[in-house]
Amino acid sequence: MKNIVLSGVVAALLVFSGCSSKGPAVDTKAVNNNPVKEVVPTTTTTTTQEVQPVETETVLSEDNSSVNSSVNSSTSESTMNSIESKLPTIYFAFDKYNITPDMEEKIDAAAVIGKKSASAYKVKLEGNCDEWGSDEYNFALGLRRANAVKKALVADGIDASRISMISYGKSNPVCTAHTRACWAKNRRVNFELLP
Repeated sequence: MKNIVLSGVVAALLVFSGCSSKGPAVDTKAVNNNPVKEVVPTTTTTTTQEVQPVETETVLSEDNSSVNSSVNSSTSESTMNSIESKLPTIYFAFDKYNITPDMEEKIDAAAVIGKKSASAYKVKLEGNCDEWGSDEYNFALGLRRANAVKKALVADGIDASRISMISYGKSNPVCTAHTRACWAKNRRVNFELLP
């Protein structure tokens, strides 16, 4: 116990003895013996030089194909998107995959586009359903709807090898309200063009 008290007292003395009330010692003689030198700005002469124009040379890459291909790619993509926006959406009745007469007209119009402006592209048919039914049932129904549209396109003269199908079931709704009108919008097949 004595050691703790004694070490505490020694530590306190060291702290207080380290703090001096005196300021720092400055040698005033050394400061007074060195006179301050005045700095006088010197005048400089500037010479002007005539600026010569710099010759430039345009260097073209030997391989501009990558630039051209990216430009062509974006042009092709915008053309593809433009054509795709003209393709109709095919709608179906509740729990059905048969094509109604009014939808037959839309499929015929899509086939005309497929034979003319979209002839260089493949077509992906995306089957969709409303929220009613199980996931498994709706995936199967979406695929049946896409297959019905595929058969109609093939009957209109589109090569079957250009057409692929996918079913999103009820996982890709365009409308999420719980109304009959909204559910009718989700029972559809969309067209997507592929390069």
